[in-house]
Amino acid sequence: MRTAAIERRTAETRVSLQLALDGGETRIRTGLGFFDHMLMQLARHGGLGLVIEAEGDLPVDSHHLVEDVGLCLGDALKEALGDRAGLARFAHAYVPLDEALARVVVDLSGRPWCEFHADLPPVVLGDGFQTEMVREFFIALAMRGGLALHADLLRGVNTHHKVEALFKALARALRGAVRLEGSGIPSTKGTLSA
Repeated sequence: MRTAAIERRTAETRVSLQLALDGGETRIRTGLGFFDHMLMQLARHGGLGLVIEAEGDLPVDSHHLVEDVGLCLGDALKEALGDRAGLARFAHAYVPLDEALARVVVDLSGRPWCEFHADLPPVVLGDGFQTEMVREFFIALAMRGGLALHADLLRGVNTHHKVEALFKALARALRGAVRLEGSGIPSTKGTLSA
């Protein structure tokens, strides 16, 4: 089973996260409705089982909570992938949402990197989700998950559509990259690690 369970406790946040790469239960509660909606998109379109219970210092802002969920998801992804044998490893996805179009390309190389290029106005969506946190979430996921992640918002007008297209493209790219298509390590080095 390609699964992982992660717990993170700090003075600012408490996160409990369970990930199943091949699907399963999905239940998400972070205290930020818009963020929950984006994480549901990630689970649904990524074919993932994802259970998240998280609390954070939201009266300060959304930064600590969103980043820590990204860190935990990255940790869970790294654990669930194991030695990464048999993975497709590389994948990309283009996802439109009405006028918005996003592209995400991933390499489950074990070497963390994040390129994030999206024109998102610095606004708050829903009940406290700051758009600046989309980039921070993607970076946290890439750094802790050991993947090269390139995310580009190619066009868009509506901020909700822009962010949702990015999360859905991430979901579809991850779905393709974690797909099993063999048994060996997909690298000429014989290992996928940092």
